[in-house]
Amino acid sequence: MKTIIQSLIVSFIIHLIYLLGTVGVSYIKTIFYKPDYPAKVEILQSKVAFGAVGSPLFFLVSFVIVTMICGLVIISYRKVISLKKMVGG
Repeated sequence: MKTIIQSLIVSFIIHLIYLLGTVGVSYIKTIFYKPDYPAKVEILQSKVAFGAVGSPLFFLVSFVIVTMICGLVIISYRKVISLKKMVGG
């Protein structure tokens, strides 16, 4: 049970870092954006699309997969540590 909880926490942190990084990069790009206006501007759009739409199922599946990978890494790490202790290294 401890491994599952640790895997969920690590997966949550990885996804949080990814989402905050994406928002941060987008924010920095927005701040430093310099538009290139053409010489003759006749009609400018009044609406701009901002953001992206992703499937919630994709985030759920990626969360589960990353959790499983983290669990395997934690279990493998514990086995390597226990083998080192048995060998005496």
